[in-house]
Amino acid sequence: MRYVIATPAVRSLSISGHDDRFPVNRIFCVGRNYAAHAREMGSDPDREPPFFFMKPAMAAVDAAAPTSIPYPAMTANFHHEVELVVAISAGGVDITPEKALDHVYGYAVGLDMTRRDLQFQARDKGRPWEFGKAFASSAPIGAIAPASERGHPARGAITLSVNGVARQSSDISKVIWSVAECISVLSRYDALAPGDLIMTGTPEGVGPVVAGDALFASIDGLPSIEVRIHP
Repeated sequence: MRYVIATPAVRSLSISGHDDRFPVNRIFCVGRNYAAHAREMGSDPDREPPFFFMKPAMAAVDAAAPTSIPYPAMTANFHHEVELVVAISAGGVDITPEKALDHVYGYAVGLDMTRRDLQFQARDKGRPWEFGKAFASSAPIGAIAPASERGHPARGAITLSVNGVARQSSDISKVIWSVAECISVLSRYDALAPGDLIMTGTPEGVGPVVAGDALFASIDGLPSIEVRIHP
């Protein structure tokens, strides 16, 4: 088959301890999945059904080694959000929570970088969040730790610092909706597919970064990431 233009490059992520790579299909993000973060965003943290938004595959940045991302255009309030990322290896629909983890390849540390001013402007006008969330290089993600080797983390410290100063500090056990529940709910709306990623939400402490800032993010038992913001 011939295409009329060059085919886009496949985005992929490193796998911890392996030379193989994980191809990125879609990126689903869970909104307000930590109660304390929901409160700092001015929302009620009651356990309502989870909601999701998406980032394009081109948002993914392989952050297995120290890397940098650009400060994006059209914002004056660029925020960090550290998250546990779930890599899906087997697709399916109507997946039960009891079977959900069978569909997981592994886990990684990721950042949901956000143009907060654009997100809030859209939210306040009842418009979609895309310009605030779904832009190129907005999802630096570390090396994926295979679940067959690491297991399925249900608790562990999740932290982020900027220029050595702590900003976010919590535990992944504090999510409102577990990984298995998020997979199950997502699969009711659309068939999950191999290569999909799920960013499972961020704890409290989100805040702005500027060009030159260095971010360090970690989750116990997973490869940490270092990301610098460049102009």
